[in-house]
Amino acid sequence: MGVSSIQLLSVLLVCATNAKQTEGSCALKMQRNEDQALREQLTFIYKEVEGLRNDQNLMKQKQEDMMQAVSHCTEIQPQAEKEVNVTSLGKGSTSTLEEEDDTDEGFDPCKKYSSLNQNWRATNYSTKNVACDRNTQWNGWYRLFYRGRSIQMPELCVKTESCGTHSPLWLSGGHPRKRDGIVTRKVCGNWNGNCCAFKSPPIQVKACQGNYYVYKFVKPPACHLAYCADVNTLICGKCKKYEICTSKDKIKWFCKKSKRRVKANVHFFAAYPGSLSGKVNRIQYRKVYVNVGGAYSSRTGVFTAPVTGVYQFFFSSQADSSGLITNLWLVVNGYWAAVSHTHVGVSNTVGNLSTYMTTLRKGALVYVTQSCGKSWADSAFNSIVFGGSLLFVQR
Repeated sequence: MGVSSIQLLSVLLVCATNAKQTEGSCALKMQRNEDQALREQLTFIYKEVEGLRNDQNLMKQKQEDMMQAVSHCTEIQPQAEKEVNVTSLGKGSTSTLEEEDDTDEGFDPCKKYSSLNQNWRATNYSTKNVACDRNTQWNGWYRLFYRGRSIQMPELCVKTESCGTHSPLWLSGGHPRKRDGIVTRKVCGNWNGNCCAFKSPPIQVKACQGNYYVYKFVKPPACHLAYCADVNTLICGKCKKYEICTSKDKIKWFCKKSKRRVKANVHFFAAYPGSLSGKVNRIQYRKVYVNVGGAYSSRTGVFTAPVTGVYQFFFSSQADSSGLITNLWLVVNGYWAAVSHTHVGVSNTVGNLSTYMTTLRKGALVYVTQSCGKSWADSAFNSIVFGGSLLFVQR
């Protein structure tokens, strides 16, 4: 005798209710023990219900964890975005927020910093109201200004009772270059005849496009110490795009044209229009296709570096089925630097192309030699070739 769908649903509801109340397994009680097939079917359905209930509890727990994480991010996000507590820095401090740049660290401090425009930080400001940067709640990156003009920290010892404090803090180790990225520098405070009497915790510094710097200031170890701004560096804000701000004595600063890389303008490509057999001390690639800069000589087969820089060369061989090992070597200033190796033991030919990159001084000599074997080529097939390019100039 079968069981109606209403009876089946009643059994499932009773089972689920008992499971919820006892938090244990649910024993299915069937009045018709002779219906073994139905009992197995209901047992399978019960296991499915148990599995769904466990999945539901797991999803609920994950949802609660996610809500806690979102709540935590909501609490800390305003502090992360608010670079500076303006009231804690006093008059002359503003926050500059720009669109973040996608870098490996997650943001570019050159585009997200706080402006520190406090005239009393200047090296020409004597002590009146003594300041102490230990009382400042530093948070994030800062750019120094003096009367609205960009300025930077001094790189030399600053006399006491200046920069609006007793012991002015100056940057030890100098400012970085743009290609250095974010660096760590020591900070010293002058006191009692000792330029580094106070060793303040190190700070991070980055050079930015436009001849300015950003600093990640931290609390000094004591009062009264304050970060200083060098009025001699105001000229740096007037430097043009392709100029750098420099100083020989760290006192008088001036704009100077930066050394720009010379574009690579040396390229050559030549071929040997015949076969080579045995040892050839220097291959003379007579069929020249490209020789920009005129650094390669088809008469001697030698490339002479016209300037100091990084070069890349390539050369190839084509071995026949003679069974011989064929080696062509790239020779740089008399040293065998790279090899093009082929070995064919069947009725066929195999070619091999090798490349080599190196730094050469002006006047360096580069050519190719065959130490052993047999290389095949003719005037129609350029299988024995030699070429190279200057990638960039070094000064």
